[in-house]
Amino acid sequence: MSVVLLTTALVIVVALLAAAGAGKLARMDNATYPAAFTRAAITFAAVLTLAASVTAALAALLT
Repeated sequence: MSVVLLTTALVIVVALLAAAGAGKLARMDNATYPAAFTRAAITFAAVLTLAASVTAALAALLT
């Protein structure tokens, strides 16, 4: 159980870091704050979706 919680926390931290990086890069590219926030949100969702896809693929392989 603790491995699942630690892995979930790690995935969320990585997603937040990726989103912050995407938002910062967007602002450095002179994007408006709403556009930068949108890019950050899309990146956050993409990282979580990727983690879910990898988890589903690994679960399918192990069963």
